Amino acid sequence: MLRHILAGIVTGFVLVVICLTVPERMPAAITTANSRKTAPDFTLNDSKGEPIKLSNYKGKIVLLDFWATWCHGCKTEIPWYMEFARKYKDSGLAVIGVSMDDDGWKSVKPFLEENKLNYTIVIGNADLGKLYQVGNMPVTLLIDRDGKIADSHAGVVDKIVFENEIQTLLGPAKNSAK
Repeated sequence: MLRHILAGIVTGFVLVVICLTVPERMPAAITTANSRKTAPDFTLNDSKGEPIKLSNYKGKIVLLDFWATWCHGCKTEIPWYMEFARKYKDSGLAVIGVSMDDDGWKSVKPFLEENKLNYTIVIGNADLGKLYQVGNMPVTLLIDRDGKIADSHAGVVDKIVFENEIQTLLGPAKNSAK
């Protein structure tokens, strides 16, 4: 009996030590550079009819967000992405929102007018959704400066962890907040 109590005390002590020495947040879960896959390229028009080609963003970190106007999780993330776009634009971050609304601009244009998004929005399609394995939304990817997928999140991201991932990809000299 005493042995079990002593073992419990030692186990508890070890757990306390671990909790006090491990950082509160684990480092970003970014795929190692040599195992990243190239992001499928696409060209889609923005709200002004201008073509947006993903491969033209090489040299930048791209936050690629698949969303829809009816998606509650998407509406939670959009203000965060607006903040990231503003905060890290000069450091090399580009944000592209790919709306997957079935009726396209009919739903999206009023949403954009109401919410004043500060980043590029395009309308996606089923083929693009399949390429990026978009089942449910939101789905958000981080694409490195070489056009390769560094991380992919299905569902609402953890804002702090996701911002840490962005900062990691931007690099130590380029992630200072403005």
